[in-house]
Parts: sequence; structure tokens; C-alpha cells
Amino acid sequence: MTAYLCPRCKTNRMRFNKIEQRATSVKLDPESGEVVSVMEEGATDPFHLAYKGPEMRIQCAACGEIGDEETFIQFARSHPRSSS
Repeated sequence: MTAYLCPRCKTNRMRFNKIEQRATSVKLDPESGEVVSVMEEGATDPFHLAYKGPEMRIQCAACGEIGDEETFIQFARSHPRSSS
């Protein structure tokens, strides 16, 4: 398991929410906003860019900061716990 540290509050190392992101490509009716069609993964048209963001986001359960998982991991690595 990888250690996290919140880059905002800098104290929380224990309580986090893991947020899994799953993008669904849809076409909407421009007038009503209703979903006209849901596109299969990889079957978008040439004018529809596929989602390229992270699959996982992390939220600090102490202060609410949300960020990329790698940010929380790197912050924990750069601020190791002092053994006193």
C-alpha cells in the first residue's frame, strides 16, 4: 500500500476518500439537454475528444482537498514521518 499525505493541511496521513472516475461519452439534445445517445468506449465521432484525465482522484477526509493520487503520494514521499 502506498502512503498519502495531504498537500493542503499537511497533517492527514490516515483518512482519505478514493474517487474512481469513469467517463461516459454522450450526445445531448441541444434544446432539452436530454441524452440522445451513449457512445461505446472508443466509438466516438471525429469531433468528440475522449476523456484523458486520471482514473483515480483522492480526497483528504480531514480538510476536503481533492487532487490527483500522484500528488498525495509524492507529498508523502517528500515529507517522511520523523521517528521521534
